Amino acid sequence: MNELHIQAKNLSKTYRVPVRHEGLGESIRSLLRPTYDEVPAVKDISFDVSAGEMVGFIGPNGAGKTTTLKMLSGLVHPTSGDITVLGHKPWKREADYLRRISIIMGNKSQMLWDIPPMDSFRVLSEIYNVPAADYKNTLDEIIDLLDMKELLTKPVRNLSLGERMKCELTASLLYRPAVLFLDEPTLGLDVSMQLRLRRFLADYNKRSGVTVILTSHYMADVTALCERVILIHNGSLMFDGALSTLAHDLSPYKLLRLTLLEDIPVETLNLPAGAEVTVSEEQGEGLSIRVPRADAPAITAKLLQTLPVADLTVEDPPIEAVIDRVYSGGLQ
Repeated sequence: MNELHIQAKNLSKTYRVPVRHEGLGESIRSLLRPTYDEVPAVKDISFDVSAGEMVGFIGPNGAGKTTTLKMLSGLVHPTSGDITVLGHKPWKREADYLRRISIIMGNKSQMLWDIPPMDSFRVLSEIYNVPAADYKNTLDEIIDLLDMKELLTKPVRNLSLGERMKCELTASLLYRPAVLFLDEPTLGLDVSMQLRLRRFLADYNKRSGVTVILTSHYMADVTALCERVILIHNGSLMFDGALSTLAHDLSPYKLLRLTLLEDIPVETLNLPAGAEVTVSEEQGEGLSIRVPRADAPAITAKLLQTLPVADLTVEDPPIEAVIDRVYSGGLQ
């Protein structure tokens, strides 16, 4: 059985948010007798992550993803529940724990803008007491993987967003953390740079065995890197399992994609009566039909019997479509 690097049990976080209405009188009243709202950000979620896993942590804006990462990294104390990461309680912020984790946020920077990245790397190596030989070997490996040698002597302010993200990754991996929290690491990057960073993260995970929790609004990041996903919505856990089964578990329909031997008008297809069947796309002799999952076998057999079918495939809907239905509340 794989060693567990992360254990979260009945984890909850509620923020106490001050409330103040508009107007001078309300402003004075809020100073003298402040009132607060209780805003739940994370509600009683539990999950484990094994050593070396890369897990996608997904959900819409405000779902509680970043709050969860902050609790796991020790930046925020949970309201209730328990967390163990690498045998430590994150909120204690013990030095031995902080040396073994790293967190990267796509909208935050740990690099000093007026100096070259190499200077920041050297400072970080001293902070984390990285031996000189290990520092050199790790830096050379990451520079080679990210193809960033030409960036090392330029002031950080002169680097592009993608170049700065390379430096952020390098800074976070210099001391070889055992657990890496990635919060929107490809935010704002162009398609080419997103692909390069995904390849780097996949390769680095294989080489080092680092445990990774990745949040991203780009499903391409998740599908490229993570075999397992945890989906939260409105602070609650909705799904935890293999990415390949996400559509099966959360979507009530299948897609039938047909190629016909001849062009037949949709209205003459004679689809089974009473079935919730919709034609989602039509291009000449090819079309796609959305059918209830339970009715898919019978409808498929009916279409094969009544239509001049050259090719037919039965598929789960695209992951993006399933996620969109979850985000819009269609699966609740």
